[in-house]
Amino acid sequence: MWKKLREVEGEIQAKMLEDFLKANEIPAVTKIIDGPLPKAYFGSSSYFAIYVMNKDFERANNLLNSIKKEESKVKYTVLHEEHLKLGAKMVEFAGFHMPVQYKGIKNEVLAIRNNVGMFDVSHMGEIFVNGKDSTNFVDFLITNDFGNLTSGQIVYTAMCNENGGFVDDLLAYKISENQAMLVVNASNIEKDFNWMINIAEKFDVKLENKSDEYALIAVQGPKAQETLQNLTDLNLENIEYYCFEFGKINGIEAIISRTGYTGEDGFEIYTTDKDGIVKLWKKLLEMGIEPAGLGARDTLRLEASLLLYGNDMDETVTPLEAGIKWAVKFNKDFMGKSALEKQLEEGLQRRLKGFILVDKGIARHGYKIYKDGEEIGYVTSGTFSPTLNKSIGMAMLRKGFKTGDAIEIEIRNKLVNAEIVKMPFYRGSVRSKKKKK
Repeated sequence: MWKKLREVEGEIQAKMLEDFLKANEIPAVTKIIDGPLPKAYFGSSSYFAIYVMNKDFERANNLLNSIKKEESKVKYTVLHEEHLKLGAKMVEFAGFHMPVQYKGIKNEVLAIRNNVGMFDVSHMGEIFVNGKDSTNFVDFLITNDFGNLTSGQIVYTAMCNENGGFVDDLLAYKISENQAMLVVNASNIEKDFNWMINIAEKFDVKLENKSDEYALIAVQGPKAQETLQNLTDLNLENIEYYCFEFGKINGIEAIISRTGYTGEDGFEIYTTDKDGIVKLWKKLLEMGIEPAGLGARDTLRLEASLLLYGNDMDETVTPLEAGIKWAVKFNKDFMGKSALEKQLEEGLQRRLKGFILVDKGIARHGYKIYKDGEEIGYVTSGTFSPTLNKSIGMAMLRKGFKTGDAIEIEIRNKLVNAEIVKMPFYRGSVRSKKKKK
């Protein structure tokens, strides 16, 4: 029998606790307890109940109580006070106290789709690689091609284990032949760093985890460039997609890259100048740029069909199954190559697909998917898209299903009609990467 363990506000909090329990080998399920339909956003203010088996209740309760004792270890970004001044709704996410929304997730999404907005993403991890083997090390560490990049270029990639599963997905910045910056997911910083150290034993490199030293603001939207251009002497037009430059913006030294997680054009600004990043944030507010939180960020990335670690992939999912074969270069050696070659040879048994709900409802992570009464997969991510005014999602489906096929998703004990569609769901102002001549 299942017993209710806790009620928590917000899906982010609920999922974090559920994942924590499962990591400690305690089966757990999360159910929404307000309705009739949940708010359609990651990190909404809906309430969720977490259930465990009767036999696990006491141990689970003790574990969650131990988390409360460790609350003092929650980290705060340098912009934390600025978020509070703006009245942001704050939640704990990946060990940080982060804003989930300000004026409202729908408004924040549409501001970035139509104009420009900004995120505090200082929780992301920055790991630096230095040494004569820097380029060879990173090229072996990741699935994509790092060796052929020139200084100032960036690549999105998977970092795999021996079985071809995701240790993480990340951005690799080539600063020089002897230096690189790897930007990793906040929840994986320690795990990733330890993984890299293990692999680095065979290379002449030095690894430094500088995540606590860096602050990061992402300015996103079709008007991002014209807005930021007023604050820097760099010609932002010269920074191509997935490229970066060192320079000053609003008087602070920074790495400025044309990257983002929204499907729109935009820039990410990395700096170790903590006072400077606060001044930049305030300046951007004065210029009318809308602040946006984790809720909008998750909605925007899903509309653009960008992957979220822990939802759409993890160490049990390969880049081929996750639909990013283009980020796997088999013409070089890398960790997990043999496993991926074998999977490719044998044929994929499952694959990440997009879907749109035909009926009303919100399909959430873990919901079961059926075709003609047979279970064929599960939802990895789902939300309501303010841009499309439709419920959308991604799902890991068994092979044999294609775009246009009708499927059913079990939502609150009811089968809801949906259709497999081609991704991305929405293509915004994001630029294309120019091919090298």
